[in-house]
This record gives sequence, C-alpha cells and structure tokens, in this order.
Amino acid sequence: MRLLASPRARAWFLSASLLVILGGDAWRYSFGWGVFVTLAVVLGAVSLYILIANRQQWSIGGLPYPLIAFMALATLSIIWSFYPGATALGLLNTWLTVIGALAVATSFSWQEVLDATARALRILLGLSIAFELIVATIIRHPVAPLAPQPELTVNPDGPLPIMLLWSRNVLFDALDGGRIQGIVGNANHLGFLALLALIVFAIQWAQGTTKRFTSITWLALAGLTLFLARSATVTLALVAVIVTATAILIIRTRRTSRSSAVAQITFVALSAAAIAAALMFRESVFALLSKSEDLTGRAEIWQSVSELAQQRPGFGWGWVSVWMPWAEPFAGLAQRNGVVQVQAHDAWLDIWLQLGFVGVAFFGALVLTTLIRTWSLATDRPQRAAGERLAFTAGSVWPVLVMIALAVQSIPESRLLGEYGLYLLVIIAVKAKRPDWAGVRQ
Repeated sequence: MRLLASPRARAWFLSASLLVILGGDAWRYSFGWGVFVTLAVVLGAVSLYILIANRQQWSIGGLPYPLIAFMALATLSIIWSFYPGATALGLLNTWLTVIGALAVATSFSWQEVLDATARALRILLGLSIAFELIVATIIRHPVAPLAPQPELTVNPDGPLPIMLLWSRNVLFDALDGGRIQGIVGNANHLGFLALLALIVFAIQWAQGTTKRFTSITWLALAGLTLFLARSATVTLALVAVIVTATAILIIRTRRTSRSSAVAQITFVALSAAAIAAALMFRESVFALLSKSEDLTGRAEIWQSVSELAQQRPGFGWGWVSVWMPWAEPFAGLAQRNGVVQVQAHDAWLDIWLQLGFVGVAFFGALVLTTLIRTWSLATDRPQRAAGERLAFTAGSVWPVLVMIALAVQSIPESRLLGEYGLYLLVIIAVKAKRPDWAGVRQ
C-alpha cells in the first residue's frame, strides 16, 4: 500500500498518531472533545486499513495470548455490565487504541517507533515550556481550558477547582514547590512524558542517530521539565528506570552465560527486596517525596474502590477504562479537592473493579510476559545464526525501560488502561513477542 511504501508518509502517520495519543488533553483543552474524537476515529480508521492491507504480516494467533484474552473479556463484559451504555463507549475507546497500536506494531520497525516517539515528545515538551512561559510572562494568571470540558466539579456553581485548570501559572514558583502542567494540563502526565523523553533521547544519542548538541539540548529540556513537574510518582519511576538501565549495562559486560545469569538473578532478588522495603517503610518514602502517607488522598479512593469491587469480585462491574461519571456506581464514587475522579489511581484496582480477578490475571499476564520478553531482548546477546553472536545494540534497551516506567506508574495511576499507557503497552507486547515480522525492518 502507498502509505507503507513511502518513508515520509510512514513518519507522518506515526508522528501524528503519537501526538494525538501522548497529548490527549492538549487536544481536548484546545479544540474540544469533538475535534479530539474525530481525530481518534480517523486515525483508527487508517490504522484498520493498514491492518487489512498488511494482513500478510500478522495473524491473530501471533499476538500475545494474554492480550487476546483480555480484549475478549473486556468485550464480553458488556453482557454482564452494570452500565452497558458506558461499557459500549469504553470499548469503542479501547478498541480504537488497540487497533492503532496493532497497526504500528505489525507494520513499523522498532527504530521507526523510537524516532517517531522522539519527534512527538520534542513537540509536546517544547510546546509545554513555551505555554507555561507565555502564561507566566504575558497572561500572568491561571488559565482554564479553552474548550468546554465535561462537568467534573462537585459544586458546578462555584469557582473552577484548581485541579481542572489548564495552567496554574506557577512556572516561576518552582523553587517553592510549584508544579507546572504544560500543554497536557496535568503535572503527572507531563512528568511521565519527560521521563519517556529522557529514555528515547538517550537511546538516540547512544545510537548516534542525533547530533551530540541536539541530544544534550533535548535531554536537558526533558530533565528541566521533569524537575518542574515535580511528580513524586514519576520520580519513583525514574529511579526504577535508572536502576534497570544500570543493571542491563552490568549484565552486558559479563563474558559468560553463567556470570550473566548470576547477575540477572542478583538484580531480580535485589529488586524484590527493594520493593518489599519500600512497601514496609512507605511512610518514610512518601515523606522523602513530599507526599502524605496516603499518597495525596489516594488511600480514601482506594478504599472506596476496593469496597465496590468486593461486591463483584470475579468478573467485575463491566469494562469502561476511564470512568463515566454520569453512570452509577461511578457518580460520586470518589471525590478529591472538589473534583469528581474518573479513575481509581491504581490500574490494578481499576481492573479488579471493572473485570474482577479474572481481568487482573489476564492483564497481569500481559504485563509480566512483556516485561520478561523485553528484558530478554535487552540482556541476551543477539545471534544471526547458531553460535554467531552479534554485538549488543542501544536500540534493544528502550522497550524494557518504557515497560518499567509504565509498570511503576500503574500503581498510583490508572493510565496504563487507556490512551498512551495501553497504546505503548500493546505496541511493545506485540513487537516483543514477534520481533521478526516478515518484511519489516527491525
């Protein structure tokens, strides 16, 4: 097909898709939900066309089995859903995301995905800093979204809650604890984009595909954005990414398979011990990150969600991905700082609520197998033929680092269940299982 044959068209499609999926709120705040939904549907239609036209490159049986099982369960949940209308909307959103991810995973190489992600992130981070600078120097007061948004305030007649502001005008208050939100309108979201940027920009520099000055400039901007966003959850993800990257570099220096295996086992054991210690001394960890013991109100939300999930523990209440606040039982389920919440702020609790323990098992298997495969991709020396060992490549590292960041973020946030979280997960899961799609440059 012409789109897949043209390098320029391939780059434009990938970049446009990533700009929409990574900067969702930027589109919704600027142009409204109508424009955003139109863009999503158009990209979904193009993605479906790519899958059909490129059907010789993939098969349902070649996809990760946990992904197939999870999507089947989510789709079938409309049968027992407590809110079938909301489930139908949620399924439309989820299927559009998954179809888009499948089109990318089966028709584009790792390098193409990496380069397009870098392009999209440069645009989003650059616009975020420029946006906050304009607000701080010209507008000089907090800014609400330009386009009307769904009513999420507890008191619709009162002032707009600070959590729903597009920008809080705090760029020059960074040293006093101010957290910029950028063009995406959320400090945690912006922080994760900055972390993702650090990963892909560093890999491009290591590959030599970008000039040194360009790499240093964009890495510095990503680091500055991460600092100004001040996201405690992303800080934890950053630490996990640094530790994982260090471990991979150490393992790659081992000269024998046995020493490599010992290094890997040691890393897994130390990681498990670190996770256990973090949970045991979470009060100190939260205090170190300037967070309250309940992670800024999340404990109350988790309690409410857990109590509701226990009423339907096996198969859940029905899939919705992001909560629909007009549908019971989500209306009034969780509120914080005058805002109705649309997620459980924990992906695993959200899956339990929506698809029960069965959904948790399927989704957990998807994440775990993808982590294992990407870890193997990064630490096992590639071979062209039996006994012919090749050199390690920098490009084989970024999938596992992104997976680690997504996995850590899935504990305090539910973004892994929709938009960029699910999109990146599906791309990496599919490509990690079948890294040698016929006719696709890897």
